[in-house]
Amino acid sequence: MSALASPTPEESPRLPAKTRAQIDAIRERYPTARALLLPALHLAQKLHGGWLPESAIEAVATELELDPAEVYGVVTFYDLYHQRPVGRHRIRVCTNVSCMLRGSDEIMSALHQELKVKEGEVTDDGRCSFIHFECLGSCDTAPMMMINDEYHENLTPREAQRVVRELK
Repeated sequence: MSALASPTPEESPRLPAKTRAQIDAIRERYPTARALLLPALHLAQKLHGGWLPESAIEAVATELELDPAEVYGVVTFYDLYHQRPVGRHRIRVCTNVSCMLRGSDEIMSALHQELKVKEGEVTDDGRCSFIHFECLGSCDTAPMMMINDEYHENLTPREAQRVVRELK
């Protein structure tokens, strides 16, 4: 079933009872289902190992009685929700103008060489994945990358590879 089609109640995917209970436990803090959507998606993503397969998106829509297309729109809008598996360490390389002019392409190539995966893929051990990112808001320290929530600035390709090598 497509994420844009509304499933019938008989075919609607369901979240496990434990996840539904977690959502119920926080439901009173949120005035509407739309307000509850973001934390519900985080719970579903955690359940699926850090990403949201289509069935999880549909199950959240069912649980919150929202249109699946609305939930899908939120998932595709926010960077913190993933529709494909990601590594334990999520690497984002800024590729906006400042970083591009100061070598973000070389940083991307260095990560590809070090990790031996293409952009958007996950290393065999599940440790890392990397993507380009339009802007990470650190133009004065370009080029830079963000690993999980930590900035690494004024990078060289060699420094980017060293940082990634040290990730456990």
